Amino acid sequence: MTDTLTIALVLIPCLIIAIVFHEVAHGWTALALGDPTAKERGRLTLNPIRHVDPVGTLLVPIALALFKGPIFGWAKPVPVLKDRLDNPRWGMVLVAAAGPGINFAMAIVASFFLHTTLPAGAEFAITGAGLPAIADDLGQLSYLSTGLFFFILINLFLGIFNLLPIPPFDGSHIVEGFLPRRLARSYERLRPLGMVLFFGLIALTWFAPQLRIIERLYIPVLYVLDWFMPDALMAF
Repeated sequence: MTDTLTIALVLIPCLIIAIVFHEVAHGWTALALGDPTAKERGRLTLNPIRHVDPVGTLLVPIALALFKGPIFGWAKPVPVLKDRLDNPRWGMVLVAAAGPGINFAMAIVASFFLHTTLPAGAEFAITGAGLPAIADDLGQLSYLSTGLFFFILINLFLGIFNLLPIPPFDGSHIVEGFLPRRLARSYERLRPLGMVLFFGLIALTWFAPQLRIIERLYIPVLYVLDWFMPDALMAF
């Protein structure tokens, strides 16, 4: 329990930072493209209190960490009004892409810092279905290295997960922008089913771990990061 609590204390701040920057990136991009709604409602701030959802940002990730499940969470969505954008169709694509984009950028930056904190010859192996599964591999490393590693994985997972074409995730807005208008309207009608599909996907990670859904989401990007950090990251 102590080890799990320690991991949670390292993991939660990383998750909050990743989520807050993700949401603020949506708001700043919307403002740049003509929609000041987020600014008008005081959401263009890095103050986590303005973005944190007590359930999605704190309770759910802690519970998943304690039960060694896949770690994910959410914040209060930054309000974006599509019709206020200068170009509603393509503006919404850029707004949606901004959130995952900032997560990938932060993961790359953190990978350089992680590389400088690792002992010579150190490497990480990701073998479990969820982030806490790597806790035993981090026991001899500093809290800074551990925190950076979690920060990288959380940002990668958050970015990739949000790119899934499941409403209301960012990926659904991106797909909708590239579809012909008639198909886009039909696709938009699937939004009420989005959360059902989402929880179905989460259920598969719990009850069908052999499918390795979580690994398939973030391990490809870890191989990209390995180009920046040779011999520092190893995924199975």
